[in-house]
Amino acid sequence: MMDFKKNNTPLTTVTRDMIELSKDTGNVYETVSIIARRANQIAAQMKTDLEKKLQEFAPYNDNLEEVSENREQIEISRYYERLPKPTLIATQEYIEHKLFFHKSNKDRSNI
Repeated sequence: MMDFKKNNTPLTTVTRDMIELSKDTGNVYETVSIIARRANQIAAQMKTDLEKKLQEFAPYNDNLEEVSENREQIEISRYYERLPKPTLIATQEYIEHKLFFHKSNKDRSNI
């Protein structure tokens, strides 16, 4: 389980110079693809973590009338809502060189 708060990702959107950001790959589209793939991984992990935590508070009865608000569930949900968005986390990881990727040796002229 990853602790999403233990990074220095900004909580708001930041304008980035994509040309500067793409110096490692040499291609803006490849850079965006790398960040997008990592963001999808982070989003899936966040969803899994949230579901596991909320499952602890799941009611054991199937009666919908008896379902009540659980303050712990609300606080957990709010915690995840306040976290930086997965795209911001992935971008920050890319900037800090925490993402590892490799270029395929395929001939791209056939695409």
